[in-house]
Amino acid sequence: MHQLPVRFVEPEPVSRDQLARAHEREYVDGVLDCRIPNGFRGCDADVAESLLWTTGSFLTAARLALDNATVACSPTSGFHHAGFRSGYGYCTFNGLLVTAMVLKDEGKVRRVGILDCDQHYGDGTAEIIERHSLDWVAHHTQDYFADYPRTSAGSRFLAALPNVVRGFAGCDLLMYQAGGDQHQDDPLGGFLTTREMIERDWIVFAAAKAMGLPVVWNLAGGYQQPLERIIEIHRNTMRACVEAYV
Repeated sequence: MHQLPVRFVEPEPVSRDQLARAHEREYVDGVLDCRIPNGFRGCDADVAESLLWTTGSFLTAARLALDNATVACSPTSGFHHAGFRSGYGYCTFNGLLVTAMVLKDEGKVRRVGILDCDQHYGDGTAEIIERHSLDWVAHHTQDYFADYPRTSAGSRFLAALPNVVRGFAGCDLLMYQAGGDQHQDDPLGGFLTTREMIERDWIVFAAAKAMGLPVVWNLAGGYQQPLERIIEIHRNTMRACVEAYV
């Protein structure tokens, strides 16, 4: 098996206070105390505990990307549908904005970019940005070329993507949600072929590297069965990352 040149780092969990930078404190405490349903619509104690680590993993990876002026991955998902006081779609806490706001508080960033390449609109991210008036966060998410004919949507998307990435010039950090549900075989409506998914990731990583823009990326949606299909999509993203930076 081909071994990828990656370094594994133990993450640290976030605190309730850090989660409350982006979310309502009552919501944070209610979810973690199993009084308010999480993004899975349940109140399971094990899930509640894990949420500190999933967001913590993303924050840890973001710190590494900044400290080393390169790229880091958090193999987690479940962020962009989480709003100020609610979660759904498997998203409970918005790790993207929790991380951005904690890093801003620490003086590590002045401006942050979020490139959300999930098939679905990052409504929770947009809500929190508006609620906190985060004019220093550049957020790119959309229903990707939904009006284009399916036969040309992929090529048009990929042709526009380099300029989208270059639009984050001036940011100190780019957060990239590498959604697996953009694949054309995804039951929730993707449109990219496997080759186009790989090209998507390569464009993002190569463009950011050329700009000297640190990148932290995470997994996002993907609902194909069997699970091995989604694992292969995420594995391809890691391959593209390694090839772009090594």
